[in-house]
Amino acid sequence: MQTTLKTNITIKDICEGFVYNEYEGKGLFGLAGKLTIQPEYQRNYIYADGKKDVAVIDSILKGYPLGLIYFNKAGDRLEVLDGQQRITSFGRFVTDKFAIKDSHGMEQYFSGLAEDLQKKIMGTKLLIYECEGTESEIKEWFKTINIAGVPLNEQELLNAIHSGEFVTKAKETFSNSQNANIQKWSAYISGNVNRQDFLHAALDWVSKGNISDYMSRHRHDTEITELGTYFNSVIDWISSVFIDVESEMKGLEWGKYYELYHKNSYNPIEVSKKLRDLYSDFFVKNKKGIYEYILDGCRQPQLLDIRIFDDPTKKTVYSKQTAEAERKGISNCPLCAMGTDGNQNRIYKPTEMDADHVTAWSKGGSTDISNCQMLCKTHNRAKGNK
Repeated sequence: MQTTLKTNITIKDICEGFVYNEYEGKGLFGLAGKLTIQPEYQRNYIYADGKKDVAVIDSILKGYPLGLIYFNKAGDRLEVLDGQQRITSFGRFVTDKFAIKDSHGMEQYFSGLAEDLQKKIMGTKLLIYECEGTESEIKEWFKTINIAGVPLNEQELLNAIHSGEFVTKAKETFSNSQNANIQKWSAYISGNVNRQDFLHAALDWVSKGNISDYMSRHRHDTEITELGTYFNSVIDWISSVFIDVESEMKGLEWGKYYELYHKNSYNPIEVSKKLRDLYSDFFVKNKKGIYEYILDGCRQPQLLDIRIFDDPTKKTVYSKQTAEAERKGISNCPLCAMGTDGNQNRIYKPTEMDADHVTAWSKGGSTDISNCQMLCKTHNRAKGNK
């Protein structure tokens, strides 16, 4: 890969013909139309938070260096390889898309700044390397870049590696903060749409976890029909089974659950009742585990991380059982007392026993003192394996 350092390009030059798409949240063009600011292998613009974008302008006004910017030379056009967050930030500022605060705390848009400050911004020269190389060289270099200390996440890197028509189409749907469906999807998917988290979830579901392989095979597809159809099938399935929306649903492995359970039939009214019962159960520690527990037919109580009997309860039950056993001359383990071996009359120490549900929790038994018994460790383990 060849690089050429350019030191005579100013912010004014870059901002000539600057276009920012509010709907897509991305800088499009600059340098009189010769520069593509956000090629498809770039991450979305993430500086529009009133902090990072303002910090870029503040750095310019204070004369701080903005750091190196890299352009990729593609024929007679240029693409931003590194620096699109900074370029989009000062492009948005000089086109009055956001304001900064002056020394008195007053908001100032570019058009309202003093003339000398406007000239200082527009006259600022940038350090730009123009790079020329093969696609693989450019992509490999792009993968090594961190922008303003914010490293590329997994999906942003995958978008760069597999950039093309498929990624373009996929981002239009799943990386668009203006998509009206985002609010509904956010009940089940965690993360930020601008950081490709929704796209990552969609690809993870349809590919069964093999995202890079799937993106490679579909790189030049001009449509995302399979991706969209599968994603919507999962979302529709979730909302049909669980009519209640709870915060713990966000970020669960819905793609995996869909594959395992979508052929099962569920009564959403009964599911809702079971869900409410489990949410109100003091002994259920893992609320997120409730969903797979229900989907799997309530067969895996370990998913719920049930609270165990506390030490005061175990001590009280042990003392009561032991006193009763000594009075009757039998073992303080109820199951040993029913046997015919040498342990029939054995009195176990507290450390030799475990607390057990008389009626199993999975069958409705509670985790309180009225449903607690102490068993010798051998019998408790044997019971637990049934």
